[in-house]
Amino acid sequence: MATTAVTIAEYLSTEYEPDCDYVDGEIQERNLGEFDHARLQGEVYAYFHARRKAWGIYPVIEQRIQVSPTRFRVPDVCVVVGEAPGQIFRVPPLICIEVLSPEDRISRTGEKIADYLRFGVPYVWILDPKTRKAFRCTPGATVEVTELRTENPTMAVPLEALFE
Repeated sequence: MATTAVTIAEYLSTEYEPDCDYVDGEIQERNLGEFDHARLQGEVYAYFHARRKAWGIYPVIEQRIQVSPTRFRVPDVCVVVGEAPGQIFRVPPLICIEVLSPEDRISRTGEKIADYLRFGVPYVWILDPKTRKAFRCTPGATVEVTELRTENPTMAVPLEALFE
């Protein structure tokens, strides 16, 4: 996966297709583009979007989040309570979701997850379209789950609704 050194100002003023992460001066490409990844990303977004008014949330696909002064991450899907907090999120969303691609390495995904958790994202989930498994990530562990749950607001997302 290619990386390129640039300033934060250059990163923020440049459009990337698809958008890239920015980590300590380096542009890092994200793995995307395969059907299983795109389908699951769409299912996750559609599930939350259909319930946005009832739950008081707003789901967003591939949103830039500044997780530290020198790091911007772009989760596959994130969910905020209420309205979006700006063009670039500088406050933690309620949920960050990463959908694995076949090329994703655990070490790189783990680094992204750690950034979300350090930033204060309360719910970080990994979805694997190949194995049809989901994982809840906390600072202490990554645990396989059979349902994705949150509190405040209380939400429950059955995996069968996503992995149809």
